[in-house]
Amino acid sequence: MTILTVNRKELEKKVGKITEGMEDKITEMGTPIEEVTEDELSVEVFPNRPDLLSLGNFARAVNQFNGKGKIANFKVNKPEKDYVVTIDSSVKVVRPHTVCAIVKGLKFTDEKIKEIVDIQEKLHNSIGRKRKKLAIGIYPLDKIALPIRFVAKKPEEIKFLPLEASREMTGMQILRGHPAGREYAHLLESENVFPIFVDAEDKVLSMPPIINSHETGRIDEKTREIFIECSGHNLAYLKKCLNIILATIYEMGGKIYEMNIRDSRDGNFVSPNMTCEELSFEIKNIERTLGIKLGEKDVRSYLGRMGIGYENRARNSVPSKLGNRFPSSSGKGKSVALIPAYRADILHWIDLTEEIAIAYGYENFEPEIPDISTIAFEDSVGKTKRIIGEILAGLGFLETSSFHLTTKKDVRKMHFDYNDFIEVEDSKTGRDVLRMDMLTNLLQILSENSDAGYPQKIFEMGQVFSRSGSENSGTGVDEIERLAVVLINEKANFTELKQAVDYLFKMLGKEYALENVENSNYIIGRCGKVVVYGKSVGFIGEVAPRVLKNWKIKMPTVAMEIDLGFLFQ
Repeated sequence: MTILTVNRKELEKKVGKITEGMEDKITEMGTPIEEVTEDELSVEVFPNRPDLLSLGNFARAVNQFNGKGKIANFKVNKPEKDYVVTIDSSVKVVRPHTVCAIVKGLKFTDEKIKEIVDIQEKLHNSIGRKRKKLAIGIYPLDKIALPIRFVAKKPEEIKFLPLEASREMTGMQILRGHPAGREYAHLLESENVFPIFVDAEDKVLSMPPIINSHETGRIDEKTREIFIECSGHNLAYLKKCLNIILATIYEMGGKIYEMNIRDSRDGNFVSPNMTCEELSFEIKNIERTLGIKLGEKDVRSYLGRMGIGYENRARNSVPSKLGNRFPSSSGKGKSVALIPAYRADILHWIDLTEEIAIAYGYENFEPEIPDISTIAFEDSVGKTKRIIGEILAGLGFLETSSFHLTTKKDVRKMHFDYNDFIEVEDSKTGRDVLRMDMLTNLLQILSENSDAGYPQKIFEMGQVFSRSGSENSGTGVDEIERLAVVLINEKANFTELKQAVDYLFKMLGKEYALENVENSNYIIGRCGKVVVYGKSVGFIGEVAPRVLKNWKIKMPTVAMEIDLGFLFQ
């Protein structure tokens, strides 16, 4: 949860007087008021609404909720000559993607600059995961020679004057000697090359995600035109983040211009795309979920208050971009929601249901006691998993919860020859295949937390997926409950984890045996097959150096992954 603090007078210029009634409305729209003073207003902004983390975007949402604002429509101008960013293949190993834009016609004040810097840092720390997933750079266009290249070079080959520094530094010197470099060094120090943005005159603009250049990376009140980039690992996240920043600057009167992104490996495209995304839905599903009756007029009104457009289209019209085609409850066509480019939280019709519930007002729902009688008891599977969790927690292990979706690239870091992927159609993120094991996710967690203290002891219970061998399967996919346990420290070994597994089985009242086996994911001679009731249920062993190298894990790691089916039978 993030606190947004805005200048009260500036906010009142945009939304009207902040009265008790207005305070209630602000709270009702899902941003509870933290504090109101004569000079400032502070509200809580939940993680699903990063688009509200600026004065301009927040004021737009308040006006829309109060029925005064229209659905946001952004005019984006075509790219001019040399409005080009070329992504070099060298950067793919460290920070593979970027999206960019140019904004003109700005009249910056000290307050507006602070607003941009504030939302930039809030986005870094929220959806950017402290710059791990994405980093944002903003530069004065008058100090840059277009076109721009996004490349990677060895640290010693990079040399420029970073922000607030007194001398030029190399890439490694920045990580060791600059305050921002020391704070974010863990994001690059293990890499062989560092990413940089370079203009047509070979001037370095920045070294993301660490620091901008002092010469070309500082905006001030004289700046009228800017170049903006978001770089990172997930292209979908980058596009949304850029749109949020641009929506803020658009409210300041900026004119947005597209740029041509030339990427020989992943394909060329034009950035930004600020058109509305379309999501088809069925009104009766929302009615059934909320327990209220809704007409098309009601849906249009409620979605409009949340800044979302609504259309009813003929059945033979062009399918929505998101591919969800449902008939409307009226039978006259299909209902389509128009999702603003800056909204990152609307992925499914159930998200629209929440938006309508907020606009309808939770206080207006009438509670009903269901006319049923039941006797509650704890689910046996849930009870067993709870017991396992308590045992492992008692041994000092921390439970994690990761996504069911992953990527082919991550799976192959461990299972290099695996090809039987179960792919998801129209995935809205880079994760597009169902996970086939738990250990891949746990190794990713270790890789992304290399800056944390050691030892690290984690476990997770959850479902993995495989193609069904049964002809009677309705989905063609089997769901298997598994447990994975990982231990990492400078002296981690097979015996240490086996002691924990011995204790786990003893407390569960079960017996198991280990049999010698060779598995390419584990070190030969330090791996065993876990056997229960004469049946193999998984493996335990010291993870192979090949796998650790792929995940950039630098300490010995020992792991176990087993099916839990024998406990539930």
